[in-house]
Amino acid sequence: MSSLCQYKTIGIFSRPRRAILAEIVPKLLDWLHQRGAATLMDSETALAVNHSEEGKTRHEIAQRADLLLVLGGDGTLLAAAREAAPHGIPILPINLGGLGFLTSFTLEELYPGLEQTLEGCAPVSERVMLLAERVNDGTALTQRVLNEAVVHKGTLARMIEVELYIDGGFVCRYRADGLIVATPTGSTAYSMSAAGPIVHPAVESILITPICPHSLNDRPIVVPDVSTIEVCVEENADSVFLSMDGQTGVPLQPGDRVKITRAEERLKLIHPPNKSYFEILRSKLKWGEA
Repeated sequence: MSSLCQYKTIGIFSRPRRAILAEIVPKLLDWLHQRGAATLMDSETALAVNHSEEGKTRHEIAQRADLLLVLGGDGTLLAAAREAAPHGIPILPINLGGLGFLTSFTLEELYPGLEQTLEGCAPVSERVMLLAERVNDGTALTQRVLNEAVVHKGTLARMIEVELYIDGGFVCRYRADGLIVATPTGSTAYSMSAAGPIVHPAVESILITPICPHSLNDRPIVVPDVSTIEVCVEENADSVFLSMDGQTGVPLQPGDRVKITRAEERLKLIHPPNKSYFEILRSKLKWGEA
């Protein structure tokens, strides 16, 4: 059996209400325990295997684990990234969801992927994260994001007007349904659906993509990731929101500013050694298929 190297405690995060967890997790726990690993489960995972009393908060797990095993889709990984990145914990993602650009291991690759990881053979890429800060009346709300921060209109609102500043300099005023500020990792998420470019994760950049702009001349912009991005909400704005990784959101008031910079921490993401980034893209986007 393999030695554990630096990974002594394995934390497990899973997607809520996944019936398949009851089949996967007990065998997984046995496999890890046989190799001398301590395990920690979040409350969703513990509930799925009828051990709710063993469930921990994700924050607590991130403070104690050496490795996070994420069972779910990209949404589960995005939530895990916010907890893992500040502690420098690598994530091994297993796709139980749909498309899954980030969760690049299939369920069939779970145990080979774990074996390679515990042996120190699995490659780890470091993904840039952003720090999104809403400034409102002198108070601030901040959150790390792996994919994107989005300033957008409410469901029934008309298009919004925002001003974009880069490193303190005025760029332009957008009339659009919203504005996406994304990492290269997030280039295959919401930004791509808004006609933004696909950017390799190793390219040190930030993407700015308008959503359904009023002017056809408004195009995506790619800037260095050392840039400071500011999005200012117009004084007459109504029903405007800031969404972060599509999971959390806050309302914005007229005159609010959203400041976005590169976070100090980077996410350590384990990926299959036999799959290149472009192989994953071909598979997920069905490139070359008739």
